[in-house]
Amino acid sequence: MPLRVTLVQAGLRWRDPAGNRSNFDAMLETLAPGATDVVVLPEMFSTGFDMDPAAPAESPDGPTLQWMRGWAQRLDAAVTGSVMTRDGDWRFNRLWFVAPDGAASSYDKRHLFRMAGEHRHYAAGTTGLVVAFRGWRIAPLVCYDLRFPVWSRRRPGYDYELLLYVANWPARRAYAWRQLLIARAIENQSYVVGVNRIGADGNGVAHDGDSAALDFLGMPLASLGQREDPATVTLQEAALAEFRERFPAHLDADRFELLPPEADR
Repeated sequence: MPLRVTLVQAGLRWRDPAGNRSNFDAMLETLAPGATDVVVLPEMFSTGFDMDPAAPAESPDGPTLQWMRGWAQRLDAAVTGSVMTRDGDWRFNRLWFVAPDGAASSYDKRHLFRMAGEHRHYAAGTTGLVVAFRGWRIAPLVCYDLRFPVWSRRRPGYDYELLLYVANWPARRAYAWRQLLIARAIENQSYVVGVNRIGADGNGVAHDGDSAALDFLGMPLASLGQREDPATVTLQEAALAEFRERFPAHLDADRFELLPPEADR
């Protein structure tokens, strides 16, 4: 069955969760209930990509997750994006995938962006996530994860039709963002959606957006440039299944097992 995915690219207000939620309210109100199946927001969409160790992080059941639950119910669609989260003694860059019934699955960003010191202020995740939703298997990942193809590779126990990336990917590396999204689609024979932010953050780092949806050949289905408007694409499962049947490159993929990560907490 088809899956409608809405990419919500936006500028983010620095360290202003309430203001960001209000800004996204205005954007999501343009969507009619039932008009989409999955709404994708950027990485750390409530705060911007904040490495300040004193910055307040939300609890696992904090106001932004409750806001996501409200919109998921209102739109009858899943809502996903990452939030600065404190869980016990640890802070995580935690992606939430919230279903219309309020059920929330989480993925903690595995690859922490050391060039900005993320590895010093957040704990790395250890487990991938595949969500079954409306007949699709969806694997959500976060920003810097895009550079690590082994982690996202389709394999037994980690298979999907749609690979999602939420990001705060800087403008100075925009070419890499565009090319790596294409590579992940081609090598995994999968639809890929990447949602980035636009505008400068509180550290003066510029972001050009370039959010995109790609088919399993790496061809663009949507490219947002620097627009701050939701864009909805329809993904066709039948076309993907037919292509995988006709060109089963996955049957010749190298077999491997990911080694358990070293203790990093």
